[in-house]
Amino acid sequence: MAAGRQRRRRRQQRGGRRGPAQRPRGAGELTQSQRNVKVQCSNHDATHMLVLSPNGKLSEQWATASGGCSKTRLVKELGNQDVVQIACGDQHAMALSRGGDLFTWGQNAHGQLGVGSQTTLIPQPQLVERLKGISLAQIAAGGAHSAAVSLSGAVYSWGKNDFGQLGLGDTEDRDCPSYVGALEHWKTVFISCGADHTAVLSKEGLVCTFGAGGAGQLGHNSTRNELMPRLVAELWGARVSQVACGRQHTLVYVPSLDKVYSFGSGGEGQLGDEGKPNQLIPLPINSPVNAGKSCHGENMSQKVIEIIAGGNRSIVLSKQNKNSYVNGIATLKDKDVDAWISNSSSQHWESIKKNIRLIFSSEACINGSFLEKRDKYFKTSKEVSGVDISEVQCFYKKISKKPKVFQEVQKEIEKLLPSLSSSPISPENFRVYLILPFLLQGEDDSSFRSLGLLAQAITKLQPKDLQTLECLWSNLETTFFKELVFLYQRVSQKKLSQFLMEVISLQRNPYYLHPHETETLQVLQILYQVNSRTGFRVQENNFYVPEVKVIPTVCLFFNVETALWKLTKYPCIFDMQDKIYVHYKECEALSRPFIDNYLILMGQEHWVFPVKRECLLQDIWTHLNSAPNEQFRKILQVEFVGEAGVDEGGLSQELFSVAARTLCQPSTGVFRRVASDLAWFPSQASSGEHTFFRIGTLCGMALYNRLLAPFPFPRALYKKLLGVAPALEDLEELWPAAGRSLQGILDEEYDHNLESLDMDFTIMEEGGSMVPVELKKNGANIRVTKDNRKEFVDLYLNYVFNESIREPFEDFMQGFLRGCPATKWKMFLPVELQVVLQGHTKLDWHLLEKNVMYRQYKKSDQTIRNFWTVFHKLPEEKKKMFLAFVSGSDRIPGYGLEHLKFSIADPQEEHPDELYPFASTCEHILFLPRYSSKKILKKKLLSAIEHNEKFGLR
Repeated sequence: MAAGRQRRRRRQQRGGRRGPAQRPRGAGELTQSQRNVKVQCSNHDATHMLVLSPNGKLSEQWATASGGCSKTRLVKELGNQDVVQIACGDQHAMALSRGGDLFTWGQNAHGQLGVGSQTTLIPQPQLVERLKGISLAQIAAGGAHSAAVSLSGAVYSWGKNDFGQLGLGDTEDRDCPSYVGALEHWKTVFISCGADHTAVLSKEGLVCTFGAGGAGQLGHNSTRNELMPRLVAELWGARVSQVACGRQHTLVYVPSLDKVYSFGSGGEGQLGDEGKPNQLIPLPINSPVNAGKSCHGENMSQKVIEIIAGGNRSIVLSKQNKNSYVNGIATLKDKDVDAWISNSSSQHWESIKKNIRLIFSSEACINGSFLEKRDKYFKTSKEVSGVDISEVQCFYKKISKKPKVFQEVQKEIEKLLPSLSSSPISPENFRVYLILPFLLQGEDDSSFRSLGLLAQAITKLQPKDLQTLECLWSNLETTFFKELVFLYQRVSQKKLSQFLMEVISLQRNPYYLHPHETETLQVLQILYQVNSRTGFRVQENNFYVPEVKVIPTVCLFFNVETALWKLTKYPCIFDMQDKIYVHYKECEALSRPFIDNYLILMGQEHWVFPVKRECLLQDIWTHLNSAPNEQFRKILQVEFVGEAGVDEGGLSQELFSVAARTLCQPSTGVFRRVASDLAWFPSQASSGEHTFFRIGTLCGMALYNRLLAPFPFPRALYKKLLGVAPALEDLEELWPAAGRSLQGILDEEYDHNLESLDMDFTIMEEGGSMVPVELKKNGANIRVTKDNRKEFVDLYLNYVFNESIREPFEDFMQGFLRGCPATKWKMFLPVELQVVLQGHTKLDWHLLEKNVMYRQYKKSDQTIRNFWTVFHKLPEEKKKMFLAFVSGSDRIPGYGLEHLKFSIADPQEEHPDELYPFASTCEHILFLPRYSSKKILKKKLLSAIEHNEKFGLR
């Protein structure tokens, strides 16, 4: 062959010893046209050779410099591996299997084996655990360092680093693969290692080098070492297709020019001319390859060039075939899937099963499949997965129509799940967590079991790794994210159903939920948090698990409250009514007295709370100031001094309603009144007389006692109570003009428009001294621009909602926690907590009529019919006044109007026309004398409402 003749001529020119030509480090891969591959790496007087046979079996051989060779040894430790790539360093070896596993062995003084140890010698192949799950495209070995490239162009390096040959910015050795961050999104497709330097090739044909540069082998017109990857500027504009590193020299091939360029050490002719000095920049070599026709008349326009650099030699091969010399790991291809589907019932089934097992038993092979088209996978990062989920869905639809194939895929996935990487090294590792759920959409036990195992793997991730997965989830298309939620909601529903059935059938202890029963709930909760951070793309009811509603009924017969408390760690599965139930159950349990650490199950302790109407606030503050903390566990029982009545909830509600209305009056000066008549904390207020601590205590007491605290607070307060950061929409609720202005700044497209506003990083206090407050150090001298406007808005919101009200809010929060010793209220969303404390403002009066109860009356009685006719014709404000007249508040508690205990009774007096209708707020009863006329009824009803208004019932 021409290549053989060429090699012989080069050996004769150099006058060197005859021997097998050196392959480049990292280029010892099997091609279709070769019967075997030999990789030879010299180190003083010894040579290590790997021989890879066409069937993927690997042998190794150590030879002395004199030419004597030991007997070839089959690397039997890799006997069950189908090896597709091999590479040799000076005294270490690498082998990549078709299943995606990388094995290394040999000398390890510098950690070049990447196995987390610097044991001097490891003679048998070891799995490089750190790269498990990475879809490797190519491997390379240097003198005492190693490198690998993934299918997505990510580069990993490890081993000796005294010259910076790992590209990590320092000279510290690494005994585990490290991600070369400087090459992120470089689109690396090939890497080659010299003795102490490294070269990488990008898909666009650019070349970067780093490491030792003393002989000019980096091509930067310098002998300086480079600790970070640096572009070879002299090759800019020349689209390089191959790169190869020798011991101290480098070769590149530019197909458009049909030229091979070399740089580095040339003392032994490795740059093309015998005795040539070191070359610091790439220059073309003198080679017959560059001629239009070979000396034997071959048509060189059809040739394929392959360059090889090894030790102090350079080889240029001219071949007629274009077969790639890099074989890769197994990944899923459309043609393979079609073959599985069409041949699943034929004699090919055993071969199909083998292929399915190869791919779906390997994390790396799965991660290397379903990649986005048009090279988008090169953008893989913590924000971009590189996976085409629609392709995953398409694959699932195909195989789901062939149960035999589908079940085989499921079986391999289930076996793989327990071994998923618990400490991923790269964002590429996380693809498996995105792909597998969409392959487990079946409703059979196997799918549910596998989803549970996948959830188990997710919950074992370290917090930083879980954050990466959450980021990838947040960037899923909404349809795919919703499907993911549905899958975990469904399997969570299944597990809770099984738990309840086993409890009811007395097959298990009702006190305990197994970890495997809560891991899917934990994943569902994480998905919910991702959903909330990304603007609630998926409606909250998609997370609810209906089985939760069965638990209250089961609690009547079985003690499953302990399990219920555990489920509250996953509030997304509860709807608002379920959360209210849990909150009430906790308050009920806390209010039971303890004697000698034993809980009294029956009855509740009460806190008798006498107050006088004429000095209501003073009496409230007196009680709160003197009460020990344990007093707040008791159920409140209000007595208005000088008035009859037993508090069944109405009197307590009246106390909170009157107190809230009084404290919010402008004359008190407690709150700032802002847009829509909302109440907010005063800016830069000091603790003063503990006013906000007391108000917070009052609000906490209302929540604990299942009552309303109808302060007109904005949504931002409830967000802060729950640890959720207020957003721009919250500012707009308080100060609409300011909110719209900031949104306009964020939306502005043109720099000059922002500059014309002449804004800096300061804020003017409303109603204050008009002295600007700096949002950051030296803020008055920092202009707001398009580049920093997001920071400006964030600092503005932080000042308004945090810094300017720090003291009064902290007092309020401490008081709130004192007033409500329960903790399950933290399950509520801000909007839900707002409704629970402030009540519903939009009321369905027909629902009130539907749920009312009657005493001494029937629904069909004329008086009742007249009453509802009159009532529904009243203005909305009068209807709310009536509600306050009956219940003590013009709002409906968070659990809804349909649950309000409201009765209409006949006082059965002798002279009903002389009586107003009157109410017992303590029992939510309207006493309605019998009237015959609608006109009289309306008059008396309005008089009763207004009469009680004068006495401060609203």
